[in-house]
Amino acid sequence: MIHIAFLCEQLMVQMLTTFIFRPKLPVRHAWVNQTTSTITKTQFGKSILQLVVGLALLMLVIAGYLWNFRNSTIPAPMESLTLATNTVYAGSCPIFVAQENGYFTQQGLQVNILPFTNGKDALAATLQGKAQLGVSADIPVVFSVMRGQPVSIVATIFSTTKDYGIVGRLDRNVTTPASLRGKRIGATLGTSGHFVLDAFLNRQKMSASDVTLVDLKPEELGAALIKGDVDAVSTWEPFVDVIKQQAGANGANFSTDGVYNATYNLSGTREYTVDHKETIKKVLRALISGAQFCQNMPELAQRITAKVMKIEATSLRPLWPSYHFDISLDQSLLLALEDESRWVIKNKLVAPSGMPNYLNNVDLDGMLAVQPGSVTVIH
Repeated sequence: MIHIAFLCEQLMVQMLTTFIFRPKLPVRHAWVNQTTSTITKTQFGKSILQLVVGLALLMLVIAGYLWNFRNSTIPAPMESLTLATNTVYAGSCPIFVAQENGYFTQQGLQVNILPFTNGKDALAATLQGKAQLGVSADIPVVFSVMRGQPVSIVATIFSTTKDYGIVGRLDRNVTTPASLRGKRIGATLGTSGHFVLDAFLNRQKMSASDVTLVDLKPEELGAALIKGDVDAVSTWEPFVDVIKQQAGANGANFSTDGVYNATYNLSGTREYTVDHKETIKKVLRALISGAQFCQNMPELAQRITAKVMKIEATSLRPLWPSYHFDISLDQSLLLALEDESRWVIKNKLVAPSGMPNYLNNVDLDGMLAVQPGSVTVIH
């Protein structure tokens, strides 16, 4: 800046010197004086023109430099955003990667990740105003909507059918799926782990009334099983794998593959998604980059995810091929929400309210703007 100012000063001095202190022609004869006068007037006019042009150019140079200097040294203000998610679940990979690789920053977002051990609590925090956006499986969305809360789904970021399992104690005579009848089973009620258990029991010609459900947080399930407070537990990874290891030879493991297609969904309050359209687009662009990285660069994505989850990356490898990272809004999501609502109504898990119209709980604008080919919701 000082160097440019010095050059401008020198240019100004040179122009003024040329104009004011130019040498005068000596006058010896009348005819010479007349000729010289004519020449001097002409030179004077040219000098004025040169001075004006020079000053104009100088002003343009200074203005251009100051504009570039301002834009190159003063970054655009970052927009702060709090995003609540399950930070001990691989389904959050697009978020972890978007944060680690700077995809949020590239969109002008300063994202604070609010950590939880399950999506139910992440969504609850969002609806309570502790976060602007939250990520959860579809089951917490169903419960929230059926309780009249203003949930607005922005996109699905992940799906899988192989992340759930049931672990029982052999010494409590839990040896087959049918042997779960009459047992105490731990689950995090109002979550996908709860829904998977009920669907699994259904396949064994049983219902929730044939067992005793014990509501526990996912991180409490392993200890409850080992201590004998429950006879079996139903949950998701990485808790399933940890509980299997804790149970050891006394564990009876039941696969729930295919019982439930879990989707992980980005949601906010209806008010927020309506009032912050541009912010939503920025978040979606960052997550699209994150999901592509998770899908196409599995080893690097596993390292980033494992770092956040505080586990070994190798533990993520077996199930990773069954994970589908993609930012979308699919019609199948609405159908799943309706099916799950029928389950809630049938089991009287919330006060009677009728079947919601879930199209009212989906904000299509963001996805239609940034990736319309991934929207198949009929609207």
